[in-house]
Amino acid sequence: MCGIAGVVFKDKKLHPVGDALTKMLDALQHRGPDSAGFAIYGGLGLEENEYLLNIEVKEKSGLLESVKNTVNKVTPIRKEEIIPSVENYIIYRCKISLNSFSELKPLIMDIDKIEDVIVLNGAHSFEMIKDVGLVKDIASRYDTRSKMGTHGIGHTRFSTESLVDRYHAHPFQSYIIPDITVVHNGQITNYWKIRDPLERKGHIFETNNDTECIVHYIADKLSEGYKLEEALEQSVKDMDGPFSYIVGTPDGVGIAKDQLGLRPGVMAENNEIFAIASEEVSLREVMDTHDIDQISPGETRAYTI
Repeated sequence: MCGIAGVVFKDKKLHPVGDALTKMLDALQHRGPDSAGFAIYGGLGLEENEYLLNIEVKEKSGLLESVKNTVNKVTPIRKEEIIPSVENYIIYRCKISLNSFSELKPLIMDIDKIEDVIVLNGAHSFEMIKDVGLVKDIASRYDTRSKMGTHGIGHTRFSTESLVDRYHAHPFQSYIIPDITVVHNGQITNYWKIRDPLERKGHIFETNNDTECIVHYIADKLSEGYKLEEALEQSVKDMDGPFSYIVGTPDGVGIAKDQLGLRPGVMAENNEIFAIASEEVSLREVMDTHDIDQISPGETRAYTI
């Protein structure tokens, strides 16, 4: 099943996006208990070419120091934080500065070479929070309700393919261009037909999860000059299967639904908020409205700020 949600505050000012998404996802908890995740945009306040890395590290002697040494070979660590987690792993968060965005993926790949370490994400304009478990537990562990931003997307997962762990939790991110994320409900049945030409262009896939395929596809279209609305519309033509997915960008969010309408999607907006989700009950957590639209089969919507 899976539940997806997105919210945009139209005035471009900072709002409690983390709290809004926590409420929206908790209302969708029945759609998936395996894991949950958030991409909260606009609240990190990083300077140009600064990035925040989230790294899963097994609690093993000397391992965290190996991670720090690998990072410090490229750039000094400016700020760091350790989030205690479960199952003998911690989440190590560090702020770094790079000369350009193109240096981010090679650094992540170097860190990933360390045994029992995996980089969950690296970002400039959004904060990624994702973990195994229920929405309220994850929100408490990472203090998600306090996170401020302008917009964001979220997911609660019922796994139908790939592993149930932090890395395979949604959102998925692409490093083709900065800070593109996707949350997804459904299956892309022509997955390999979509993936193969992207790999031939040099895109690096880390998993066999079809959600990663979507985020690479959208980022590729945006890198070629497509507007978000155009990329969403083309994806509905190119992708087969039952799906609805939400894209997060530094400038807004968008949703696409398969041509047969086999996965749900609803939206609503007022003067302050634009919101999309799998079910109406989620939208009512962030706005009091009777004007809720069902997203039609094959339809796409986008809102940029």
